[in-house]
Amino acid sequence: MFRTAEDFPSGKVGMAVAEAERTYRIRPYDRLTVEVFTNSGERIIDPNFELYETGENGEHRLLEYTVQENGMVRLPVVGELEVGGYTLFQADSLLKVAYSEYFVEPFVISNYVNKRVIVLGGSGGQVIPVVNQNTSVIEVLAMAGGIPMYNKAHNIRLIRGDLDDPIVQVIDLSTIEGMKSASLSVMPGDIIYVEQMARPGESIRDVAPLLSIITSVLSLTVVLLRNN
Repeated sequence: MFRTAEDFPSGKVGMAVAEAERTYRIRPYDRLTVEVFTNSGERIIDPNFELYETGENGEHRLLEYTVQENGMVRLPVVGELEVGGYTLFQADSLLKVAYSEYFVEPFVISNYVNKRVIVLGGSGGQVIPVVNQNTSVIEVLAMAGGIPMYNKAHNIRLIRGDLDDPIVQVIDLSTIEGMKSASLSVMPGDIIYVEQMARPGESIRDVAPLLSIITSVLSLTVVLLRNN
């Protein structure tokens, strides 16, 4: 592993990760936490410890709820609700309606807490839930649909840690040694970035504006020389 250069685009990567998580859809066996607030911001009283549990030091921890195979989740007060296939934002809206029967002006914040890895690149941003603690980089890429055409199998980056000062490993899946490196296990919060290659025609499009300017200048020069 090695640290990135100072010009590492942490802002762009962070935005891509946020977008991937925002559009992530809840799947069976995801584990969720649910916070319910009422009266435009007050946390509800939870005398039966249905939403929170008390730790050894007296701190309150959110309870976790597992989404069943059929997409249903059983929550305190409201019972079973179907959340499978929804984004977290959509699930919050659904839960808000459900809890409004019991609380005044509620709003809900849900999050998923199971181990997950973000895959960025040509296939778009994807959040891959990982259940097996020994899941490898190759397995995560397979779950994300593999490496799309026009993506660089020789330049896959495993990004780990704080995006302002990350640790990055470059993996080359075009070699045997690179395949060995890709067998290492992922950790919660890892980001796997697959760099895209320029597609046929993209390079021409990139330089087309410059060629147009040069052509215009040359044409103008020819006209001026003829007039002289």
